[in-house]
Amino acid sequence: GDLFVSGTLPLGDQSQTPEDYIRQLSATTGLPEVMARRNMKKVEYVLKEMETVLGGLTRGLDLTILDQGWGTINDRCVSYRREATTLGAILPSNSPGVHALWLPAIPLKVTLALKPGAKEPWTPYRVAQSFIAAGCPPEALGFYPTDYSGAREVLMRSGRSLLFGDRSTVDPWRHDHRIQIHGPGWSKVIYGPDEAANWKAHLDLMEASVADNGGRSCVNASGIRSSSHTLELALGLAERLAQIEAHPLDHPEARLAAFPNIAAARQLSDHIDAQLAQAGAEDLTARFRSKDRVSEVDGCAFLLPTVVYCTDSSHPLAQAEYLFPFVSVVEAPAEELISQMGSSLVVTALTQDTAMIHQLLESENIERLNLRPVPTSHVDWDQPHEGNLFEHLYRQRALQSPSLAPQNAATTALPASEPA
Repeated sequence: GDLFVSGTLPLGDQSQTPEDYIRQLSATTGLPEVMARRNMKKVEYVLKEMETVLGGLTRGLDLTILDQGWGTINDRCVSYRREATTLGAILPSNSPGVHALWLPAIPLKVTLALKPGAKEPWTPYRVAQSFIAAGCPPEALGFYPTDYSGAREVLMRSGRSLLFGDRSTVDPWRHDHRIQIHGPGWSKVIYGPDEAANWKAHLDLMEASVADNGGRSCVNASGIRSSSHTLELALGLAERLAQIEAHPLDHPEARLAAFPNIAAARQLSDHIDAQLAQAGAEDLTARFRSKDRVSEVDGCAFLLPTVVYCTDSSHPLAQAEYLFPFVSVVEAPAEELISQMGSSLVVTALTQDTAMIHQLLESENIERLNLRPVPTSHVDWDQPHEGNLFEHLYRQRALQSPSLAPQNAATTALPASEPA
């Protein structure tokens, strides 16, 4: 962690200081330098708090059990089988903080085959050089800046993999058990009937959920759902988000990330406008800003925050997710809020309604559930993010051995006629 955040490390046949890393990262991804530094701190935190992270992933497992191959838990003999010697990782370019997810592979004794995002090779390369400088064998870290065909080879040749990407990228691999999918998040804030009228008290929470990290993360809220007060809620949030302006990438108060070129930003904005032409949705932020959604500053193109109010839950923008602060506010009957919600990486539920809480706990469409008022963008690194890396890499095996059995443990033999 110290090396990653403070060290001067190899970069090919040259070297890279922390400031070099920040500038290079910002230049290719469009992430403001202030956000790059925050994401650098996230990676540092996970590296320095790896014991806590592993405790969360393994639910407090004594890691010496992995070292020696077996151990005892509550007087039961247990053993874990490693499912792969190499973890492949097809990585994104949207945000450096996401690289914290594959860091536990090294202490879990699994080598890495990293395919970096086209615009963000800097973070995985710097992490790898930090591991090597700290004493990790270079052979444990493979780095493959390749194209789609190379990414496919990494997925096919690795025993287990992580795949980051949009729906078109991840869908062909969704049913391959060797691959843990990290696709669109469609994260949401949901108001129960008992809390909807209190939406003003949660404006800060909604703003952070939508706009933290430039709205680029899968944990950013792209949807807000409520059974009432939705129009006034949407207007209040739109007025708040419309105050966020585009700044140069080196500005200390920059909150928006740049798009690779002006044409790409305009194409996405035109796509949103084309869908707004369909009945059932309105861009409420347009009421509070005098500028076009596309803003050009210091030679860079930005998309300004957008709040879309949907009176039709089936409108295409009601389930949309984009790489900037974009959120749809949708009203639905209280009894249909959860059934209409769809798949969600993170849900922050603002309610004390017991029946609704039970429905949320029973939902198969929620990966992370916040039953307290915290932004969807808040991540506790001692909790699994999307899937559990330890359970992806290890499987508990049945182990029965007289020499390993705890003292006084009863052993019952099956009759010879019954299968073991």
